[in-house]
Amino acid sequence: MEKWELFLAPYEQVVSEMKIKLKGIRKQFRDNNQHAPIEFVTGRVKPMDSIKIKSKLRGIPMERLEDEMQDIAGLRIMCQFVDDIYEVVRLIRARKDMTVVQERDYITNQKESGYRSYHLIIEYPVQLVTGEKKIYAEIQIRTLSMNFWATIEHSLNYKYQGEFPQEINDRLRNASEAAHWLDEEMSKIREEIQEAQQLFSHGRGKQHDRYYQDYLKRHEEIARLEASEDQASETDSLE
Repeated sequence: MEKWELFLAPYEQVVSEMKIKLKGIRKQFRDNNQHAPIEFVTGRVKPMDSIKIKSKLRGIPMERLEDEMQDIAGLRIMCQFVDDIYEVVRLIRARKDMTVVQERDYITNQKESGYRSYHLIIEYPVQLVTGEKKIYAEIQIRTLSMNFWATIEHSLNYKYQGEFPQEINDRLRNASEAAHWLDEEMSKIREEIQEAQQLFSHGRGKQHDRYYQDYLKRHEEIARLEASEDQASETDSLE
């Protein structure tokens, strides 16, 4: 395919616009002093080399990429609690500026490897100078612990090319169950956690409160993480 920059430009626009909209959802909740189901958002456009490799693995002709490769534009939403994931799914389903065309719930139906996440494929109408163009994008929604596990598993996948030694497989499954247990335990004390966060959110001016300062640092770290992941153009799974 010639002119990859032109081909990928609408996908870059989709990712940029979607990040603004998803962060806007988070801001609306916070502005109303409500728990925000979205903790942070990152996005990327699949690099050209990854597209070529995946097209060969899946037998997708280059002229069919727009229709058959639905994760060229990718977004990832991190949440504090499992219930937040389903709330984010509900919010996205209800929107009029995008259409959910496919859902895969790997939380209720985890993969054999231990992978957990909720995947949406959306159709997004991007406005170009030549008119409207509908683009597919994938949204992965996870808790922080699910994301930690998936990031480690993805790194190991590059080392072992998907052929994990049995010991590594077993440890990954154990780690997945530990992450799941952590999510369940945090869900049980969700109300207490949210009450504490609500108190901190009204703590402006408490410059000498160590806990409030920790709270501010956490939100600064989230902003830095979003920025650094966007700049790094995340490594991408070929699944």
